[in-house]
Amino acid sequence: MLEDLHENKVKDLEKKAELARELVIKTLLEAGSGHSAGPLGMADIFTAFYFHILKHDPKNPAWEDRDRLVLSNGHICPIRYVSMAQAGYFPIEELKTLRKINSRLQGHPHRTALPGVETTSGPLGEGLGQAIGIALAAKLDKKSYYTYVITGDGELDEGNIWESVMFAGKNKINNLIMIVDRNNIQIDGFTEDVMPLEPLKDKFESFGWHTIEVDGHNIREFVDAVSQAHAIFEKPTVIIAHTIPGMGVDFMEKDFHWHGKPPNKEEAKKALDELRTLKGQILSEHK
Repeated sequence: MLEDLHENKVKDLEKKAELARELVIKTLLEAGSGHSAGPLGMADIFTAFYFHILKHDPKNPAWEDRDRLVLSNGHICPIRYVSMAQAGYFPIEELKTLRKINSRLQGHPHRTALPGVETTSGPLGEGLGQAIGIALAAKLDKKSYYTYVITGDGELDEGNIWESVMFAGKNKINNLIMIVDRNNIQIDGFTEDVMPLEPLKDKFESFGWHTIEVDGHNIREFVDAVSQAHAIFEKPTVIIAHTIPGMGVDFMEKDFHWHGKPPNKEEAKKALDELRTLKGQILSEHK
């Protein structure tokens, strides 16, 4: 049962999400490589997870009863690292080591390198199957934790995703909650041009999933969807979260070219200026 999300908490989460976006830009600039659009678009959802939804303990990352968060589309890991640093898993200063030699913050998450990362990800399409295994283990061990798995929408082109979808539906894995980052882009273009996914909601429902669609930038709406998922006992749930790739940075938003590249120094300055303006607007709206 999730704690009530009162107005002051919403305000706090929104501020944390905007700070997370700023840290993503700074981290990518320092690295000189990495993905921009997806991490910016998923800042609200990762903030909601690490500061409201997840049952976890940054001081004890291997806590047996923690919720598990599996990142299948590992290339958006800058936002996971930023959120983990904000939550206290490691110092903010360590974000400067992203993609550096011997860094714990690899370009795709490495399970044994960083405590708090549940799986190693790289090849797309594998995370849902891994999450199913973790969720089944919880049932066998009679544990009450939830397993959440985040996937990209372009990742849904992978056939092994749909094998896993069918398996979870057939076996009614109700302690599994999947979040699809429905930002409509992938590295080669717009998803509906590369390999159309719609009607996506109908597809999941036809495989026996409870399906919810939300605005991925509305933290309250996303948290409410997770609460609803917790009340579904007869099937797994997928939350299709509609997000804007590059959210908060005008020249990156909805541009698939930013899927897999970082900003240069000039672009980073412009992006940070825009994000700070957006953060100011959020603060004034809550006064």
